[in-house]
Amino acid sequence: MGERPPLDRSLLAAATAAAPGSRWRVEVVAESPSTNAEVAARARAGEPEGLVLVAEHQTAGRGRLDRTWVTPARSALTCSVLLAPAEVPAARWPWLPLLTGLAVVEAVRRTTGLEAALKWPNDVLVGDAKVAGILVERVERDAGGAAAVVGVGLNVSLRSAELPVPTATSLATALGAEVDRTRLLVHLLDTLGEQYDAWRRSAGDAADGLRPAYLSACDTVGRRVRVDLPTGERLEGRAAGVDADGRLQVTTAAGPRVLGAGDVVHVRRTEP
Repeated sequence: MGERPPLDRSLLAAATAAAPGSRWRVEVVAESPSTNAEVAARARAGEPEGLVLVAEHQTAGRGRLDRTWVTPARSALTCSVLLAPAEVPAARWPWLPLLTGLAVVEAVRRTTGLEAALKWPNDVLVGDAKVAGILVERVERDAGGAAAVVGVGLNVSLRSAELPVPTATSLATALGAEVDRTRLLVHLLDTLGEQYDAWRRSAGDAADGLRPAYLSACDTVGRRVRVDLPTGERLEGRAAGVDADGRLQVTTAAGPRVLGAGDVVHVRRTEP
């Protein structure tokens, strides 16, 4: 693989300005400790919905459960998006990470043709390897109200030796060819906007569109899984589905269990 080019800011600006709705205000910075932290601070101060902060190099990124996530400069797509779905009751906001995961899957498919899939709740897989993670944080605004900071970390051109763990991959590694990060980001914002608009119009009710689409893209459902809980307890059973609130339904020998994303440390398949 060759050099890692920077994002094409002029092409990105033109593409997002021409997109339906033209909601996104994209800012590209050379470096950021954490795009989520920066967008959260601006959200508290009153930044309106639609900000997209993209870092060519993120030096102190965070994943779920405060796991660290750092990649070489220009090797990943690291961005945070500010959303404020005031029409959606807070009880339905847990669908936002799942919605974002679905948008990333669709963007990867459109850009590369790779058959990406979801591992519940929102890890993006290519084959059995993780290519992207998502972190959504709710932020209370200083002037009242709330917003959501949607962070995406997507491995694009990492080489095998640069991958953090053996269970990770990158788009270029999986595809065997370079991937245009600018085009990938344009597709991501397009698909995120489509999913978000539909979800917001339904006041967060995922029954008609989002939940069926999520289930069709989710590789966890229907598999036997092992679930590690923060208490140290371990559940084993079959992932039977995802309920109306986005929680994983697991059928165990002791009976059914329903688990939210915050209730688990790991979910792993125990069968192919």
